[in-house]
Amino acid sequence: MDRELTKAERTKARRKKIIPYIIGIVAVIIIFAVIMISLKASVNRDDLMTTTVDRGTIETTVTGSGSVVPAFEEIINSPISTRIMEVYCKAGDSVDMGTPLLRLDLQSTETELNKLKDQIEMKRYELEQQKVNNSTRVSDLAMQVKVKEMSVNRLEVELRNERYLDSLGSGTGDRVHQAELAYNTGRLELEQMRQQLANEHRVTDAGLNVKNLDINIAEKNLGEMSRTLSDAQIRAPRRATLTFINDQIGQKISEGEKIAIISDLSHFKVDGELADSYGDRIRVGSKAVVRIGRERMPGIVSNVTPLSRNGVISFTVRLDDDANHRLRSGLKTDVYIMCDVMEDVKRIKNGSFYTGPGSYDLYVFNGDNELTRRTVKLGDSNFEFVEIISGLEPGDRVVISDMKRFGNSNTIKVK
Repeated sequence: MDRELTKAERTKARRKKIIPYIIGIVAVIIIFAVIMISLKASVNRDDLMTTTVDRGTIETTVTGSGSVVPAFEEIINSPISTRIMEVYCKAGDSVDMGTPLLRLDLQSTETELNKLKDQIEMKRYELEQQKVNNSTRVSDLAMQVKVKEMSVNRLEVELRNERYLDSLGSGTGDRVHQAELAYNTGRLELEQMRQQLANEHRVTDAGLNVKNLDINIAEKNLGEMSRTLSDAQIRAPRRATLTFINDQIGQKISEGEKIAIISDLSHFKVDGELADSYGDRIRVGSKAVVRIGRERMPGIVSNVTPLSRNGVISFTVRLDDDANHRLRSGLKTDVYIMCDVMEDVKRIKNGSFYTGPGSYDLYVFNGDNELTRRTVKLGDSNFEFVEIISGLEPGDRVVISDMKRFGNSNTIKVK
């Protein structure tokens, strides 16, 4: 006959059911712990790049990007609006001074040149004609002045005679008065004619000056057009390498349009860009180091643009060895600009881990076989060293290779 179980018996039965589950959970935890211990982060010693903290001098730099460009480059523009008739060279050719590069259609320009020559010749004929006309008018006025002078002299003699006769009692006052009036009138007319002659001289001289100036302007235009026509004979202005040429025969080109570029590919410079926040730390004459791969090339900042564009300022570095075999046009580089010197500071070697002043999580040797993650505050740098503000002391061995694969591991075994 069934009987009802007591409370103690029911509790004991439940415990029997729960115990296997508890034992299973504990077993899983133990196995997981064993696995975690066996899988503890580790790294081979040979895979690590390390540096030792020391004290020394850091010549601080700011870092920019740059591009290698020819030290000399000249753009050849079309001096006229025309079209391309023939092309004699191709990009990459070495050219000497005076080498023909291409031929432009110059027929319309030559026609304009000849037309301007004819206009100048016509202006010269007009000038000669005006000289003859001016000479005739001036001569006529001069002759009239001489005739008037003779007339005034005659009136003066008549006035003296009338005065003499009047003194003898043979003349009358009215006759003397008439003679004086005629003489004074003649003198005024003579003065007027002399003034008219002087004015005519000035007018004719001014007219001739205008004509001469007009001819001079036309001759200057002729000279400018002659130079333009000469420039339209597109030739290499110096010995160099042709790096670009418009080789589309028949294509119309506008005045001032680029048609060729010649470059000196035996010498180079570096055009660089730098964040404008560092604008006060770069100036003409600053020392610079250009890094191409593992090679470092010293130089001097030769030019800095005064304006910021899109958050960057541009500058140019003149290299000490501008003919180095590693230099190639268009090659991208890192540029380090020297800006300050810090004496007796804690420092470590620079590496890919450093991206600017701030806090970093670096791994430091704790003995010979373990790395410990440590928060370190870093300051300014150059291409060799980084300043340590806090977190490390001289003698500490620091890993400077990429450790991102270890995530947030606080310790790492070294094998």
